[in-house]
Amino acid sequence: MREVFQQELREVQTRLAEIAELVESAIQRGTKAFQESDVALAEAVIEDDLRIDTLATSLDELAITILARQQPVAKDLRIIVSALRISASLERMGDIAEHIAQLARYRFPESVIPKGLGKIFREMGELDVQVAANVVTLLRTEDLLIIEDIRNTDDRIDELHAKVFEKVLSDTFKGEVTNVVDATLASRYHERFADHAVSIAKKVQYLATGEYS
Repeated sequence: MREVFQQELREVQTRLAEIAELVESAIQRGTKAFQESDVALAEAVIEDDLRIDTLATSLDELAITILARQQPVAKDLRIIVSALRISASLERMGDIAEHIAQLARYRFPESVIPKGLGKIFREMGELDVQVAANVVTLLRTEDLLIIEDIRNTDDRIDELHAKVFEKVLSDTFKGEVTNVVDATLASRYHERFADHAVSIAKKVQYLATGEYS
């Protein structure tokens, strides 16, 4: 029974990493669709989000079954509880990638990015893809050194998020009200995506050390 239990725990961790890989693909394609006004790619991201949701639900069901049947304690319990929380964050990250893609679809064939903000959103997109890749590696290796990279990337995205607000609220911004709404929504999505990555990093740290910070 103990070997079966350990196999189930490994299955939980493997599934988390697989979902994270799908999220990485979603944000990579979602930000590309957003930046290039690629409506076909945006539709693909939107459609594929259902797969992330389904896998996250399936993982949650497995974790709950293990809790009920095995009644784990100590680190084994931390693995299951952390997995449930990480799964929720990954599902939300997938939703955010979908939202970014939806913005491209809503404004097609026009660009959703207001003039003067292209460079900022390009960097935000690249950083979100980077942070998603780091989450995959973190979940596969539990290398705690990656956590610092995730936090540093999040700090930079926060800086860019503030710059977007500074620009659209300045007297020199020439965009329409819809441009302001689009820019603030998009910036918020990019920023929240990284926030969830930080949340996952904290949970992995808790899983590895028993300490939450």
